[in-house]
Amino acid sequence: MAQEDAVRCLRCLLYALNLLFWLMSVCVLGVAAWIRDTLNTVLTLTAHTRLEEAAVLTYSPAVHPVIICVCCLLIIVAMVGYCGTLRSNLLLLSWYFCSLLVIFCVELASAVWTYDEPSVQRADMISLKFRMSNYGLQHYQWLTHTWDSFQMQFKCCGVIYFTDWLEMTEMEWPPDSCCTNQYPGCARHAHHHDLSDLHQEGCGPKIYSFIRGTKQLQVLRFLGVSIGVAQILAMALTLTLLWALYCGRQFQELDSEVTPGLPEDSTSIAATNGTTTDASKSGCGRMTKGRTETSAAEAQLKDPQVEMEWLNAAG
Repeated sequence: MAQEDAVRCLRCLLYALNLLFWLMSVCVLGVAAWIRDTLNTVLTLTAHTRLEEAAVLTYSPAVHPVIICVCCLLIIVAMVGYCGTLRSNLLLLSWYFCSLLVIFCVELASAVWTYDEPSVQRADMISLKFRMSNYGLQHYQWLTHTWDSFQMQFKCCGVIYFTDWLEMTEMEWPPDSCCTNQYPGCARHAHHHDLSDLHQEGCGPKIYSFIRGTKQLQVLRFLGVSIGVAQILAMALTLTLLWALYCGRQFQELDSEVTPGLPEDSTSIAATNGTTTDASKSGCGRMTKGRTETSAAEAQLKDPQVEMEWLNAAG
């Protein structure tokens, strides 16, 4: 009865861990996709600068294709583990354990391989000004769209201040994406009447803060560590469940082989003499030995010649 309760408890814990794997993997994929979109914009603005290298070093562990594939694979492995736990299938549970071990090793190797601190300073933001001179040109429409998207998303204008547009380009006023309330010609109106209608903060500090790390990146790191800890716990519970199921099946096979040849009185005598207790305390191996000794003793009791010798000796 105690063994059945332990197996039931192990199965419930594995159910909970597999559900946790699904939730955390989906969260990792969602946050990584969110960061990937912003990262593409930043890499476009910082192309061929030190900022581009720093951004890649910071976010490559989070949005690397290997990590994305590992999260997708972990969802499938969690489903297999759920089915193996539900059916108490030793083969599926063994495959589940091996898969978790391989995934954990890949995650650990990726974290160690890609770990590096970005070397970037605020003075490097000045290099972004040289990317502003191509704004609005016909052959650089993609760069124009990137600048507008970044300024609207992060509510900034220019690199240090909105006057950077007047300094680095031939424009007489900033782009309309710098306006707090955007409409056609809003930047021209704000430049001539009210400068407070333009975003006062530059995009350089926003990019610097993004490269040094964002809240989304911290969430991804927390999820990665949590998944690793959950994998270690799941592997330990899977090994324990495999051992319990294997020993339980060995006990059932021994009972099916020994019990039909033994009468009820012999079984009670064996239990009284402590054979069952010793076997339960000593594991699968001693249980087999206790059953074998009990069978030999019963065979001797049933031998007619031995019974005649005992009767002659008593007479």
